[in-house]
Amino acid sequence: MSNIKALDRLVAQFTKLPGVGAKTAQRFAYRVINMTEAEAEEFASAIVDAKQNVGYCTVCGGYSDKEVCDICQKRDDSVICVVKDPKDIAALEKTKDFDGVYHVLHGTLNPLLGQGPDDIRVKELLARLDGVKEVIMATNPDVDGEATAVYLARLIKPMGIKVTRIASGISIGSDIEYADEVTLSRALADRKPL
Repeated sequence: MSNIKALDRLVAQFTKLPGVGAKTAQRFAYRVINMTEAEAEEFASAIVDAKQNVGYCTVCGGYSDKEVCDICQKRDDSVICVVKDPKDIAALEKTKDFDGVYHVLHGTLNPLLGQGPDDIRVKELLARLDGVKEVIMATNPDVDGEATAVYLARLIKPMGIKVTRIASGISIGSDIEYADEVTLSRALADRKPL
């Protein structure tokens, strides 16, 4: 701590952000202090504006500044990609390879934490399936994400809807020797012909 109350308060606020440790928070705080008054006001205004004007799309549950997001309004709704969190949409959108819509669960099944089907947006997903041809499970490839994908697939497949799972495996540019067993196993299982 610096013994400067305002600086320490700012550092403490930055450490509340995910992935921001004390040193990074301190660098952020110093950067803010070195901003002009106008830059600092614009920064603070952007935070307040986002907090006041960004909510959830009433259809998919992703972030939106409208009742129904642009993706839900303009895309092919016969293919739904199911994700855990709204931020996962941004990651998938960077690929520019998907032209369907999304469904955000806002969590995954985790019986150890008491998180069951009623705690995530399962009912909302099931209500959207009329006319849907495919549901892509894009939950994280961890235990909770896999359990959630399997659970949802068991509910959806009997409806005659194709259910797929995103492939996972070795990242481009990484070495096989550093990959864990689950990743290698999935990479082998999801192999494609050349």
